[in-house]
Amino acid sequence: MRMKPTETSAIKISANDVNVYYGEKQALNNVSIDLQERSVTAFIGPSGCGKSTFLRCFNRMNDVIASCRVEGAIMMGGFDINSALIDPVLLRARVGMVFQKPNPFPKTIFENVAYGPRIHGLAESRGALQDMVEDSLKKAGLWDEVADRLGDQAMGLSGGQQQRLCIARAIAVGPEVLLMDEPCSALDPIATSLIEELIDELQKRFTILIVTHSMQQAARVSQKTAYFHHGNLVEYGDTKEVFTRPKNEKTEAYISGKIG
Repeated sequence: MRMKPTETSAIKISANDVNVYYGEKQALNNVSIDLQERSVTAFIGPSGCGKSTFLRCFNRMNDVIASCRVEGAIMMGGFDINSALIDPVLLRARVGMVFQKPNPFPKTIFENVAYGPRIHGLAESRGALQDMVEDSLKKAGLWDEVADRLGDQAMGLSGGQQQRLCIARAIAVGPEVLLMDEPCSALDPIATSLIEELIDELQKRFTILIVTHSMQQAARVSQKTAYFHHGNLVEYGDTKEVFTRPKNEKTEAYISGKIG
């Protein structure tokens, strides 16, 4: 059964009967879902339920796992991103990703953000590149903290700053979609709060899909929530509705702490 947003809105991504296998083990079972443009959708569920596996389908990161096989279509902009005609490198410029643990390159702050625009040939001049770096750092809420030390090594930043730098790096190439795989799990509460405020700002420009182990975080940052259990998409709808009036007993059991 296809899961759709509850109100009319532009659909950015449609997943159709997506199955994922690791060797003989099936990790996702016939997942079909329509995801809204310029909104935050949270993927929640117990460990091993398939939410991170599903997230990685949207930029074909599962391709780098030798034992992994993905079936089904994921439509974005009129194209099936799983088609052999789609270049995964170009796809990942359209679909940026921020990982669980901050992973800045062992380069300067400037070079971290400039990396993507350089390899994709997006800047026509040094000045244009500098503008892109500044704009991305501002969008990531980091510019005021690093403007006078762009030549410093990124590894010298705090954990929260490193994660915001990784967000700046992801958005520097102008993606349409931003994937976040538990982006705050390695951060302290203050840094987490800053990232959540940033997510709220970024969703005005990007379609954001976030995997989170924290139901409280999902409730704070997302407009839509999808609940996964044993590789199945169990429920999808308005975040408030999912958390206060879940339609499925499995969702209710997870949210109430009976399973987890």
